[in-house]
Amino acid sequence: MSEKSGLYLVKLKVSRPGLLGSPVLHLNLTVFAPQGSVNGDAIISQSVTPVGGPIHVPQVTGHIHHTGFGPDQQLVSLSGQYVVSVPPPAIGSYLAQFSAAFVVGPNWVGKGTFTYGGHTIPDATVEPAEH
Repeated sequence: MSEKSGLYLVKLKVSRPGLLGSPVLHLNLTVFAPQGSVNGDAIISQSVTPVGGPIHVPQVTGHIHHTGFGPDQQLVSLSGQYVVSVPPPAIGSYLAQFSAAFVVGPNWVGKGTFTYGGHTIPDATVEPAEH
């Protein structure tokens, strides 16, 4: 994939290969290259379904910054919130935080970390998702 300009769609899979049962982050992002802005949504899933099923982060926003030295590397930072329902016997729900940070090349392959609900998944592989 070559460096793109304008507005384009990126679908990514972020996971820890070889770590069975670890969460997998699926991102559907729209990138507006002239401003370096990113918008989209995320789903966090696991092979062992977490309580309440997959986590959907309906609004993810962020920025892309190019390092400007050596081979082109992009620093991607994302954040968002999702609703967590409190299990019975309690009643209610609250907003939990989601964040992610990646270093990727122009082909969107690289490494990163993502955090959700008190869990941090470090040293994850970032790669384009199969469409």
